Amino acid sequence: MIPSPSDGSVSIAGRSPKLAAEAVEAVVTLPTFKRPRQLLATLASLKAQETGRRFAVIVMENEAEVRAGAKAALPLFERGEIPGMVIVAHERGNCSAYNAGWQTAILHFPAFRHLLVIDDDEIADPQWLERMCKAAETLRADIVGGPQIPDFAEAAHARWATHPVFAPPYRETGRVPALYSSGNLLVGRNVLTAMGPPFLDLKFNFMGGGDSDFLSRAAHKGFVLGWCAEGQVHETVPARRVEADWIRARSLRNGVISTLVEKKKRAGTPFAGTKVFLKSLALLAASPFRGAVMLAQTGSLAIAFYPVQVALGRVLAEFGYANEQYRQPEKN
Repeated sequence: MIPSPSDGSVSIAGRSPKLAAEAVEAVVTLPTFKRPRQLLATLASLKAQETGRRFAVIVMENEAEVRAGAKAALPLFERGEIPGMVIVAHERGNCSAYNAGWQTAILHFPAFRHLLVIDDDEIADPQWLERMCKAAETLRADIVGGPQIPDFAEAAHARWATHPVFAPPYRETGRVPALYSSGNLLVGRNVLTAMGPPFLDLKFNFMGGGDSDFLSRAAHKGFVLGWCAEGQVHETVPARRVEADWIRARSLRNGVISTLVEKKKRAGTPFAGTKVFLKSLALLAASPFRGAVMLAQTGSLAIAFYPVQVALGRVLAEFGYANEQYRQPEKN
């Protein structure tokens, strides 16, 4: 292991030879945890990118014992098939992995303009990187999100594609008021420099929502957000994620995250906690009516229950409820 010039929580497992780090314009960060086969598929999609931009990939292995992902990916980097490096983020957790990769990008690639994020259960379209970077430049946006198109394990599950848990928040390219996920994201170097490490709050490590909090804080600082409808990645959705228990847990979790993010946003303002709680109660009271509208529009009871479950999650957060779906990622 080559020690990383950080605080010891990150080490470099290997890198591609003759890596011209100073020429890299875009860095793709790719966290992985116990998904070596899917990781290789994601890396193959990155290798196939159609772009003239010089880019590098940072794989963040977040399983520090067996390191199956790092072992699978390292030969590709060491043979020079993919430019970049493989690092080990020794502290478990989603936010820890992202922080390790983003800080490594800042330390090792001095001239990059765009940092992109893709997960190890996603496949990038061939023009994904180029379209995301182009959107940032055309929209003059500091942060750009893109759709995660669900690829369901079974054809019959495709009906879930319109459920709010899976459907993208926007349909058209342009500037947007808010972004919520890092599953398909571009962040400007200027944003990372201004926000500073740790970029994602570690209290969201196993619940998720660290990305939503980061994006909320960045928007509050005045950074411009955009959406690139053409910058698609395809996300593998296993059968367990369309089970009622998983959908309900994810919906409740989204509500919890909404409360926690809003509390951080309002921190230091008068009666912040009371205002958030009253808003949550109001949303809970209104949720059956919102659900009825969604039922009329879609004919889906599952979609109709979503606003109720989110609002309930917001209220439960006030009493300490936290659904840490990433604590056992094999069940996620």
